[in-house]
Amino acid sequence: MHRWSRWLVAGIASVGALGTGFLTINKLMGGAGACPTEGCEQVLSSPYAMVLGLPLTLFGFLAYATMLVLAIAPLLINADQHQPLRQKIESWTWPLLFMQASAMVVFSAYLMTLLAFEIQVFCPYCIASALFAVSMFAMILFGNRWDDLGQLAFMGIIVTVLTLTSTLAIYAPVHAGDSPSTLAAGQQGPPITTASGPAEVALANHLKDIGAAMYGAWWCPHCHDQKQLFGAEAATAFTYIECAEDGQNSQTKLCRSKPEITGFPSWEIKGEFYSGTQSLARLAEVSGYSGPTDFRR
Repeated sequence: MHRWSRWLVAGIASVGALGTGFLTINKLMGGAGACPTEGCEQVLSSPYAMVLGLPLTLFGFLAYATMLVLAIAPLLINADQHQPLRQKIESWTWPLLFMQASAMVVFSAYLMTLLAFEIQVFCPYCIASALFAVSMFAMILFGNRWDDLGQLAFMGIIVTVLTLTSTLAIYAPVHAGDSPSTLAAGQQGPPITTASGPAEVALANHLKDIGAAMYGAWWCPHCHDQKQLFGAEAATAFTYIECAEDGQNSQTKLCRSKPEITGFPSWEIKGEFYSGTQSLARLAEVSGYSGPTDFRR
């Protein structure tokens, strides 16, 4: 266990970094198909998935990358030629590994609590990440001969208090923004923050006039990205059909009656279906739009 603990931590951290890195790039690039379940997509598009204006997965990637660097740092030094240096780096990185893993376990526990009691959905990525954090913590705790267990426990308590305090402070605005009246009316998703130009409004009106419709869900980040392309004014002009059962003005039955809808958003234009976030130029092309095309985005 002691011989392989760093390699095991490095392996788990590598997988975690790859997963969170993929989710971060997918989120920032507005890609589709990142999540295997609706619950996972709902979690990643919830207010809890953004920290300081950045995707939570980005901070997850940084945490896993830090664990990876700390785990393999002494292993990269030739033990035969630089044994004192390697031992010094090992003794220096073990406490850092323990503190980092402790913070990840505490934060994962908080997220699992939210997942079970607040969001109430099944998220494979979230559960996998929590298991990774617990596994790394166990490897570090039992994979090293700690000289002072009392000092180790003290470090763990300090990290736990700091992590919980920071987490509650970061998410305080999210909890403060909960409104029973909003929930009763149905979820609407985040507001559209971009402005519409004449071309966006003209395209949206054209799509409505020809009977085109966008099928989406309030929790879908790619649906939000699609509306952001149109802007606040134009996003309310075309026909939008809410497919999530808990969404505002939900039309779940209509969505389920169309087998062509395999993901969100999905556009129905002149009898054809187009899945994923579409550029405004593409929507103009397939809909036969002939108005101004100087779209802002």
